[in-house]
Amino acid sequence: MEELAKKAGIPVRTVRFYRERGLISPPRREGRIAWYDDHHLARLRTITGLLERGHTLTGIADLARTFESGRDVAEVLGLGEPTEETPVRLTPEQLADYFEGETSAENLAAALDLGYLATDGDEIVHISRRLLEVSSQLVKEGVPLATVLETGRRVREHADALAELFVGVLESHSDETDPPQLRPLARAVVGAELSMALDRRLRRENTDGPPRSPAP
Repeated sequence: MEELAKKAGIPVRTVRFYRERGLISPPRREGRIAWYDDHHLARLRTITGLLERGHTLTGIADLARTFESGRDVAEVLGLGEPTEETPVRLTPEQLADYFEGETSAENLAAALDLGYLATDGDEIVHISRRLLEVSSQLVKEGVPLATVLETGRRVREHADALAELFVGVLESHSDETDPPQLRPLARAVVGAELSMALDRRLRRENTDGPPRSPAP
């Protein structure tokens, strides 16, 4: 424990306190000797980093339990690694930096459930750099992360329906189920239609807005 505390840069009594609170797992014992390893050191550094970012010990314990109950990266990527998306490896502290003040156990559980996040030992893997950066930007614009995640869930339902539509069309008129042109053509159609839908929605909002007072 003394060696572990020295490497982590914290007092032995702090390590003992974290152990009693269940924030770090029990050491491996050989007779009267207790062996700590790199996993314990990584957990201690994570606790220190999250405390510096304003998390409480209770909140960190909740996050740890959520991480441990989440799917690991092999399970998530085993469903089919994205062919166009780039996974991103993050420490818990880096994830907290992306979503300042929004990395609660509830939000983490929702992201794990969506498959946006997976665990790989002491690291977190986000399945898509694009989604990570867009989600972070939305939070910085003032949208709560819980809302971003729920919106992502709803968007996925529509995206799955669109994928079924495009693949169905190709299966009906082509011998190939995944020709090279499928993805760019689908993206072009969806992008154009979404752009026009936004135009219609914003135009309607401007038309239906409250009447302006006449100028004096």
